[in-house]
This record gives sequence, structure tokens and C-alpha cells, in this order.
Amino acid sequence: MSGAARTMTRIRLAAHQAKGATRTPFVLLVVGLLGGGLLSLLLLNTALNQGSFELGRLQKRQDQLTDDREALQRELDAKAAPGELARRAQELGLVPGGSPVFIDPATGRVLGVPKPATSKPPPEVPATAAGPGASGATPPEATR
Repeated sequence: MSGAARTMTRIRLAAHQAKGATRTPFVLLVVGLLGGGLLSLLLLNTALNQGSFELGRLQKRQDQLTDDREALQRELDAKAAPGELARRAQELGLVPGGSPVFIDPATGRVLGVPKPATSKPPPEVPATAAGPGASGATPPEATR
């Protein structure tokens, strides 16, 4: 082999080795990017699942609070019913006020005839229906 052929052979071998050397960092970069992408996807999936569990927990809590709110609203409606208000007022010894009287703020004149509120005696229970104290209710006069 001549000297020129040997030199060409060495150049080819060096070029072949250089191609392999430049490929290695590229392969490592691609593998690193793929690994990083997979790790990122795993972390994203974990975060989404955690958010999903939190959402489920919060929806259950919202349902519970909605049920509590509805129960409280039913209780409030029952206590605000006119019959219940009248019963509680009577238990507290309150009496109906009768017809209202108004004062004209411009003139200070009283419109209507003021009358004091009077209590009506409690309805009497027939003696044959129940004995004394059978109702269990205490008359308003006894609580004063």
C-alpha cells in the first residue's frame, strides 16, 4: 500500500470514530428528554388524580352542607308559621294588640283611637273531656 492509501485509510477510520463520538451525546440527550417527559407525565397524572380525590371530597362536603341547610330551612319555616308564632306568643304571655294607631310625623297628630291590649281568658276545657291539669299546659297567669 502506498503512503497516500494509508493516509486515506487513517482519515476514514478517524472520521468513522468521530461520527460515533458525536452520536453518543445526541443519543443521551434524546434518552434524557424522553425520560424527563415520562417523569413529567407521571407527576402530572399524580397531581390530577390528587385533585380528583379532593374534588370528590369537597362535593361530598357540599352535599352534606346542602342537606344541613335544607333541614335548618325546614325548621325555620316550621317556627315561622303563623300558628306556631301565635302559640309561642301566648306561651310568653303576649296578647294581640287590636287595631293599630298611627302618628303622622309631619303634624304629630294621632290617627285612630289608642286602646290598651287586653288578654282574653284561656278557652275552658269541658270537665268531662279532661280532668284538672290533664292538658299539661300552664295558664299564662300562673307563669307571671
